[in-house]
Amino acid sequence: MTALPQPFDESFLAMPHAVYSKLRDEAAVHRVTLPDGADVWLVTRDQDVRAGLADARLSVNKAHSTGGYQGFALPPALDANLLNLDHDDHIRLRRLVAQGFTPRRAEAMRAGIQAVADRLADGLAQRLESDGVADLVREFASELPLTVVCDLFEVPEADRRPFASWVATMLALESPQQVGEAITAMHDFLRRLVAQRRSAPGDDLLSALIEARDEGEGDRLSEDELCSLAFLVLGAGIENVQHLLSGGLLALLRHPRQLAALRGDSSLLPDAVEELMRYAHPNLTAIRRFPTEPVEYGGVPIPAGDTVLLCLASANRDPARYEAPERLDIRRRDNAHLAFGQGMHYCLGAPLARMEIGLALETLLARFPSLRLAVEPDELRWQTSFRSHALRELPLTV
Repeated sequence: MTALPQPFDESFLAMPHAVYSKLRDEAAVHRVTLPDGADVWLVTRDQDVRAGLADARLSVNKAHSTGGYQGFALPPALDANLLNLDHDDHIRLRRLVAQGFTPRRAEAMRAGIQAVADRLADGLAQRLESDGVADLVREFASELPLTVVCDLFEVPEADRRPFASWVATMLALESPQQVGEAITAMHDFLRRLVAQRRSAPGDDLLSALIEARDEGEGDRLSEDELCSLAFLVLGAGIENVQHLLSGGLLALLRHPRQLAALRGDSSLLPDAVEELMRYAHPNLTAIRRFPTEPVEYGGVPIPAGDTVLLCLASANRDPARYEAPERLDIRRRDNAHLAFGQGMHYCLGAPLARMEIGLALETLLARFPSLRLAVEPDELRWQTSFRSHALRELPLTV
């Protein structure tokens, strides 16, 4: 058999958008091999990616895989989340979960998020003053979403340090054994936290999810579903915000005219956040999907059971959809990006993520008017993953 192309090499890790641009120009769909040896179909063009996100024939349930897909191994008690459920099961769970993710709850967190951003900015300023250089990832971008999630679940102060350690180990993905140990510890912690909230409910998200029920059916979330949802919020709510904060600020620093325009007119901030999500969102693909029957995208037939990756990053820079997509433009009017997905799997935490990003950028730009890179752009270190384009560190100076 002819070996399949393997586009995820060192050049991809350094410049994924350049590779996606080439793939997108060549074809709407590519059959390729991933670094782990798995064969997948890459869907690269905006029209087809949007169609795939809305296609009920593309299942997120691994049971529909016929290619031996393994993926990220989780214990069954943490696997029953929205990213692994289709149709009726997904709708049931989403309806219950939505009762906890209300606009009122997100808005009620605004003052607390601003206070955290201010405190972290103080620490960043101290580091810059003492050392002349500070790592935004370590000093600010990783700490803000972690603190927000801890506040969201009202994690006790005494538990926050080990909690932070488990999350950091899971997101680093550097040692399979350590990741497994961290997942086990996190699962045990979440089970204890659920039990505590059952006996003494508070005003936190977990208490709201425990109380959520379907008024018509009296349905409620099971123990495993509660733990799985909490685990999902940890991953998505911390990692995505962390990487978008660092990657988004880097994009602004590398586009000084856009940065100057934003500094000069704070009313541009909401549109700037949306444009940064289109231009610099760390997630390169949506979660894998498996056709429940043969499908076709861009004229390319895909058999049932094969693994399909919908390339969000490629779609977000498709010239057939956006004018001059490689240009960062915080005044862009047509920035209906796919950073939060689309349709049934649209991210429930999107309003909270937007708030965090907006408040963080506003705080950083106001506090540090002369902030700039402390290294050359080609010296920056990126995570070695085909799934996400995320900075390991962002050295800054003033």
